[in-house]
Amino acid sequence: MKTVYETNRLVLKILGPDAMRPVLDFQLRNRELFERYEPTRPDNFYTLAHQQAILKCEQKLALSLSTVRFYVFLKENPLPIIGTVCLRDIVRMPYFCCEIGYKFDHAYHHMGYAREAVDAAVTIAFRDLMLHRVFARVIPDNLASVRLLSDLSFTEEGLERDCILIQGKWTDHLRFGRICPF
Repeated sequence: MKTVYETNRLVLKILGPDAMRPVLDFQLRNRELFERYEPTRPDNFYTLAHQQAILKCEQKLALSLSTVRFYVFLKENPLPIIGTVCLRDIVRMPYFCCEIGYKFDHAYHHMGYAREAVDAAVTIAFRDLMLHRVFARVIPDNLASVRLLSDLSFTEEGLERDCILIQGKWTDHLRFGRICPF
């Protein structure tokens, strides 16, 4: 598997610990948005040291192909991180599957970037990682994400009740899946 992929408009990269500053900037710019959909963060989450530690861990996980997080950049302006797409909990025999997660900077919503990046990551999962199935979990009222997955040929498979603890509250999530088409 490569560490850098390109689409028509985007670059998807696995980053190392030295990228802690742009990652922290991305998290801080979108803190209010991301915290609506993610578990409670530790007090030191929004520090350079914590982001560096996360990047070190992500680098190790990518090398073992158990979780791969791509940071998304615009080809025309490769400095700010505009999003992430993560293939996590990659399981081989007998399941050959993973969960996909994604988040994008609020300033880049409704421009097709998430669709382009998620589509690329699913292709990487099927072609490069040779997985059979990719699934996603979405809070039911996140209609943009539900629409995105449907547009990318994911099938709604059902509701997972009290699935994830988000900001101290157990939340239901819709589960979507996509099977490798080739």
